Amino acid sequence: MMAQAFYSGISGLQTNSAGINVLSDNLSNINTPGYRGYNIEFASLFEKSVNTSANKQDNSIGIGARVQTNSMLQTNGSLRLSERSTDLAVDGNGWFGVQGAGKPIYTRDGSFTFDANADLVTTDGYHVLGTMGGNISGDNILTKVLNEVKLKDVTSQEKLRFPKSLTFPPVPTSKAKFFANIGVDPVQRTISTNVIDAKSNKNELKLTFTKNAIQTPPGSQWSVQATVTNKDGSITYDTKKGAVTFDAKGALISTTLTSINNNGNPVTINLGTGFDGITSINRPVVPGSSLADGTIGGDLRGYAINKNAEVIATFTNGRQSSVGKIALFHFRNEQGLERLSGTRFQESSNSGNPTFFKDASGQNIIGANVVNFKLEGSNYDLTHGLTELIILQRAYGASAKSITTADQMMQKALKMGV
Repeated sequence: MMAQAFYSGISGLQTNSAGINVLSDNLSNINTPGYRGYNIEFASLFEKSVNTSANKQDNSIGIGARVQTNSMLQTNGSLRLSERSTDLAVDGNGWFGVQGAGKPIYTRDGSFTFDANADLVTTDGYHVLGTMGGNISGDNILTKVLNEVKLKDVTSQEKLRFPKSLTFPPVPTSKAKFFANIGVDPVQRTISTNVIDAKSNKNELKLTFTKNAIQTPPGSQWSVQATVTNKDGSITYDTKKGAVTFDAKGALISTTLTSINNNGNPVTINLGTGFDGITSINRPVVPGSSLADGTIGGDLRGYAINKNAEVIATFTNGRQSSVGKIALFHFRNEQGLERLSGTRFQESSNSGNPTFFKDASGQNIIGANVVNFKLEGSNYDLTHGLTELIILQRAYGASAKSITTADQMMQKALKMGV
C-alpha cells in the first residue's frame, strides 16, 4: 500500500500542474478582447477497498486525482472604449459568426474592420457573417433606402461584402407645398423653393402672386405665375399661370395652379387649403416657406455600424441607408461549444445547432444589445485567478511532499528488513 502514495502524489502533481497551465492561460489573456476564461475541475480516481479485520468492515483508500473537465466561464467581460465604429461588443448573450474553413466560427471578439474590398472582416481577415440588404444593384446603385435589414434564416447567413463605390441615385421632386401670408395690399409677392430633376440638378421653382386690379367681394382674387429655371436662371424649363381665390377672412378657397414641369419631371404644386398654406390676411406679411420632396444624388462616403448591428452606408448628399445586418447566434448549451482558441469556437453535438431569437411576430432578431465603439474584455477575474494560483501552487508542493515522504518511509522500511 505504501507504493500507492507515490502514484497518488504523481497524479496530484499532474492535475495541479494542469490547473496551473489553465490559470496561466487565463491570466495571460486578461487583456484579450472577447476571451472566454476556463475553470478546471478535478475528480478522484477509483478507490481501493481495504478490509480491516478488527471490525470486519470494508473501507477504501483513494488512489489519486484526475482532471475531469475544463468548463467555460459564462459571465460577460467588461466593455472597453474603442475609437472605431466597427468595433462591437455584445451586451448580453450571443456570438458573432465569422466564416472559417468550411464551417462558421463563433466569437465574442468584435474587432472588425472594412478591408480594401469593403468586405467586413476580422483583423486577421475572416469574413463576418450576416444578412445583406439586397438593395444594391449590379452596377453599384442603391435601389432602396432601408432603415433596417431583416435577418434571414440562421442557415442563410452570408459574408458581408459591399462595393467600394456606391451611388445614391437622385430622387426627382414630385410635390411642393407653400406657406405664406401675402397680405391684402396690391404688392407683388414671391416664394421660391428648390426642386430636384432626374439628372440630380437643383432647380428653382418660383411663385409670383399679383393681386387682381378688379376685385369681386367678398374675399379677394389674385393671379399666380409659376416658373421653373435652372439655378442661375439662364434656362427656363416651364411657366404656368393660375388664379387664386381667398374668402373674406383671407383663407384660401381655390386655385387653378396644380402642377408644373421640372426639366421633364412633373411637380405637384400645393398651395394648401383654408389657413393651412397660402393666406391673404390683413396682418404683417409672413415670408414664404416651402416643403418639397426629392433628393440630389450622392456618392458613397463610407460604411459604419450602428448599435443595432446595421451596416450603414453614408453618402455625400447627407443621406444614409442600411445595406446589411450582422448576425448574432445563440446556442442551447454554450459550454458545449468546441474551443478553437480562447476567443473562437465552433458548434458541436453538445452545444447544439446555432439559432436566432425571434420577436412576438416571429421575425428573427439579434436578441441582445450590440454596442459600437466598444470591445468586450476578458471575462476572467484577475483577483480570483491569482488566489487560485496560490492554492494550486501549495497543492502542487503538497503532492511533491507526499512523494518524498513516501520515499523516506519506504527507505526506512527497507532498512528495517520489511
